Amino acid sequence: MKGLTEQQRNSVLKTMAQLIAEERTAIITSNKIDVEAYKGDDLAMYDRLKVDDAKVDGMILSLQQLIADVDPVGKELYNFTHENGLKMTNKTAPFGTVLIIYESRPDVTVEAGGIAFKSGNKILLKGGKESLTSNLKIVELWHKALQKNNITTNWVEYLNYNRTETQDFLQHPTQKVDLIVPRGGEKLIAFVKQHATCPVIVSGRGNNFLYVDTEADVELALKVIINAKTAKISACNALDKVLINTNLINKETFIKTLITKLINEKVTVLGDTEISKFENVSAFDDDAIWYEEFLDYKIVVGIVTSMEEAILKINTYGGGHSAVIITKNNETAQSFMESVDSAAVYQNASTRFTDGGQFGLGGELAISTDKLHHRGPMGLQHLVTNKWYVYGNGQIR
Repeated sequence: MKGLTEQQRNSVLKTMAQLIAEERTAIITSNKIDVEAYKGDDLAMYDRLKVDDAKVDGMILSLQQLIADVDPVGKELYNFTHENGLKMTNKTAPFGTVLIIYESRPDVTVEAGGIAFKSGNKILLKGGKESLTSNLKIVELWHKALQKNNITTNWVEYLNYNRTETQDFLQHPTQKVDLIVPRGGEKLIAFVKQHATCPVIVSGRGNNFLYVDTEADVELALKVIINAKTAKISACNALDKVLINTNLINKETFIKTLITKLINEKVTVLGDTEISKFENVSAFDDDAIWYEEFLDYKIVVGIVTSMEEAILKINTYGGGHSAVIITKNNETAQSFMESVDSAAVYQNASTRFTDGGQFGLGGELAISTDKLHHRGPMGLQHLVTNKWYVYGNGQIR
């Protein structure tokens, strides 16, 4: 399809924001059908599924931020003039068609769809069956917004496929797909990677670690751990693992206080050999648990003998998403942050900040744990590829 101007794209987004505001009650009512039909016991899935006034406000805000943001298309990245007079310019360009496969979250139908559209891409949306009624209502509004601006509805398409149909589309797409972004659990990501025939950006897996150094401010550590674990257990930026240096001063007092605070927040505490000796801690019998992302009121706490051991453990088991060191020693923190293989690394702050909005990107399409073509929160400015423009007057080689 012929590309749209920035003015056209912004006009559609503005109309979409107005329609969502006008249809707020209808969106929440549609969502209620999905919520009442959901029979699963997955707390994270349920939390992501539910749409209330706050989530609708978030949808509108994400569109307003996109309108205000700089156009990501056509930005000059590099220019070079050859000795023979050829002028070469590298500029950002849309991918073409982006397929977003996601679970449960109707707000993704607005936020991710808006990011893809503003960056000049056609959007294929494939939501989960648990949020179908909500998603179809929102896509209906996308189509109205496009029609009101005399633009074809082909720019936003919803794939109402079951699992078998989705697999067949991934393996034998009926239209050209340039990029796929799966947002959801590990099973969804593995399914997409197994069957896709075009590039995939992996997003959504957390399994985030926090390391308490010997020079930690323990009160700060407690505050950060509780926030990172309990503020939103359904988020991929929630905390799953805590590693404590065995040489921490007053280690036993800190561990007892941490366990008590976690228990008070209804978090199940699992511990390694040393931690499981404490009251209200359950031992685990399989080290594979270090690989798990919980998305639940569950956490693993373990002891390490050094920062180097903590780094090795994080790089071995972590999801490549976010990692934290709690320490007053800035040199130690810098060494940790440079050595840990995660998209976002922190000193003395909660993993909950790994988010497009919190990182100043506005909304986010995904939080990529891949290294190509982008890593970490993926906002509007990142959903583009590049293209070379070469201007000559008869040069040959």
